[in-house]
Amino acid sequence: MIDKLLNIRHLRVFCEVARTKSISKASENVFLSQPAMTQAIAKLEHLLETSLFQRKHEGMYLTDSGELLLVRVESAFKLLHEGLRDALKNIDNQRCNLLLNALTTTQLRALVAMASARSISEAGRNIGIAQSAIHRSIKELEALLKIQLLEKTSTGINPGKAALILSRASKLAFSEINQACEEIASLHSRETGHLQIGSMPLARTSVLPNTILHFSEQYPDFTISVVDGPYSDLLHHLRHANIDLLIGALRFPVPTDDVVQEAFFQSEVVIVARPDHPLMQRPVTMEDLIQASWVVPHQWTPTRAIFEQFFANANKPSPKRLVETSSQILIRSLLEGSDRLTVTSSHQFQRELDEGWLAILPFRIRDAYRPIGISMRKGWRPTATQQAFIEMLRQQAGSVTGYHPHSDGE
Repeated sequence: MIDKLLNIRHLRVFCEVARTKSISKASENVFLSQPAMTQAIAKLEHLLETSLFQRKHEGMYLTDSGELLLVRVESAFKLLHEGLRDALKNIDNQRCNLLLNALTTTQLRALVAMASARSISEAGRNIGIAQSAIHRSIKELEALLKIQLLEKTSTGINPGKAALILSRASKLAFSEINQACEEIASLHSRETGHLQIGSMPLARTSVLPNTILHFSEQYPDFTISVVDGPYSDLLHHLRHANIDLLIGALRFPVPTDDVVQEAFFQSEVVIVARPDHPLMQRPVTMEDLIQASWVVPHQWTPTRAIFEQFFANANKPSPKRLVETSSQILIRSLLEGSDRLTVTSSHQFQRELDEGWLAILPFRIRDAYRPIGISMRKGWRPTATQQAFIEMLRQQAGSVTGYHPHSDGE
């Protein structure tokens, strides 16, 4: 990633020159010589392959690339500033600014790596830095902040609360800087951006694959990474800038105040079985469902709550013959090989239903729907190309029908 290369001290120089429109005036404020300031700007321009300033007799004025970079870098520094304030309680604004000016990219990258890996050897491998350099960077950071960030235990190295807070702020800041680099590349027709997506089962059937196919036709050099996993893990990755976008079933209320959701459509929750299941051949009763064997989601998931509430609303006991799993492959195998039932969104097994491998039981769970959409970090600003992907995603979702007609049950 490009955050390995951009030096935050060089970015600080860039911001000050942009503010004062002068190398000499900026030099007085950041306590660097004018040649050092000029060299810092030149290195940024070399790495970004663009001019950041128009050099005029009356001063230095931002180019279009410079304007893009300034917005993102100011946001990155704001995130770091907030991270320092949260990590170091009772710190005044002046000291926070002094600390922010003293931080280095190497120190923050070392902290992020250690907070994630919790092992100095693994952290070094992950970011390609010698263990001694990571150790030295962490010690420098601890001395600067005057706190202990990491604690060595018998099971490894544990980051303290301050380390976790500052590590997350650093990752969010690095993400902003990377977004700037991608926007500048796109501005100069060097489309080398990326989008990291967290995908839950309800997004994998048609909406996400179709969007990726259509998007890749227009942006063949743009990289898309898709990560599967349970909601709790993906939400953590979203909040810590490991992924940019989370697609699938939404949660209400929103589980954290730094995430926003957008619903695309409602997917009906239905009962699914193999097509030749005995209950497909006759009217189904509640007693049939109570006595049946089921494959159900784990406890504390929305669909499991719908399953249990369905029987509670009818003043009936919940079924006892349960297998709990979130694996779509395992669910399908269990349904095809037995008389088990499952409760699921109609879109989770869309392909299996369309091709006749599975079928919806003719017994409706009344008013049971799952909202499907995207979750994003509050304040996250996609690049123009990332926004194009989101628009295509909306279009694909708009073509989805959320209902399968069948008769109501008891």
